[in-house]
Amino acid sequence: MQEMKALTVNSYLASSEITKLLDNVEYILMASPSMMVDELPIHFTIILNTSEILPEEVKPLIFEKFCRELGITATSHVLSNHERIAFALTTQETPMPKHIIDDAEANTIPWTLLHIIDFLGDSEGFKEAKDGLSGWSYSYNR
Repeated sequence: MQEMKALTVNSYLASSEITKLLDNVEYILMASPSMMVDELPIHFTIILNTSEILPEEVKPLIFEKFCRELGITATSHVLSNHERIAFALTTQETPMPKHIIDDAEANTIPWTLLHIIDFLGDSEGFKEAKDGLSGWSYSYNR
């Protein structure tokens, strides 16, 4: 696994910029090396562009659909919930989503409440994450 330097956060999007950024976004997919590589090698986060509370019976159906479409073959430690998401400006082309867990941090940067599906998994389609790289991609409504 190659060692990479962490991205430097230059600033965070303001609330109005987050709203504009998410216009026409369906979801954001993030993949990074798992901290529990002995279990599964990739940490996935799927950020759904919705602030609606999803019914409990729908959550597993959405999760299974993403796994099937992305070729994710094994999963564990699944969290499917509303969470605070901020968007950081870095040297990358698109803002980096950041899951805000800490209440103190949530008081210092703008964020929005979105539904996330966070889990460990494995897939042949995410070799870069297995090699130590992290990344994200935005999927837009058609």
